[in-house]
Amino acid sequence: MDNGFKDVPPTTLADLLGREQVMDIGIRPLWDAPRVAGPAYTVRCEPGDNLMLHAAIYRAEPGSVIVVESGDLDYALAGGNVCAVAQRRGIAAFVLDGLLRDLAEVREAGFPVFARGVVPVPGAKKKLGSLGGAVRVGGVHVHPGDLVVADEEGIVVTPAARQDEILAAARDKLAKEAGESLDAWEEQHRARIEQALSGLGFTG
Repeated sequence: MDNGFKDVPPTTLADLLGREQVMDIGIRPLWDAPRVAGPAYTVRCEPGDNLMLHAAIYRAEPGSVIVVESGDLDYALAGGNVCAVAQRRGIAAFVLDGLLRDLAEVREAGFPVFARGVVPVPGAKKKLGSLGGAVRVGGVHVHPGDLVVADEEGIVVTPAARQDEILAAARDKLAKEAGESLDAWEEQHRARIEQALSGLGFTG
């Protein structure tokens, strides 16, 4: 699924969207995965339980990023086989406000997972959470269809209603930056810094 966002770094999106659309630093790539971009398929799991994520891999459209609110850091939401099936079904990545297990298998398969860490203990499959509702993951409110971009720089969520506007603005920003030399950037940067210092009464 080519939504145009895979060529846009999270840093550019963060500049345009602000802090509230950037997940906290605790959710990180669990291996050196490439940048992923896709519409959010939202999942909420009850603490200690992973039933709804396991259900989601059979329901999310190819190209989706499955985004999971879990509520605990004691049990794994998924392991190697679940990731392998998700990968086979065309899921772009998992973004988990929780934990994974079988990391070596997942890394070897090349399936991108962004999570808070790894634990070898599996969760249960006994409680209903929800699919396709609003979730809060990494401090960001995520709705179905919001555009998730994730790489080693972080994870940024573009609201669905603003996708066209933000993508156009991001492309303009990237084109402008590509045409600017470091000398020109340094000159403008230094002037801006000196002006900020002067405005604060700094004379050193």
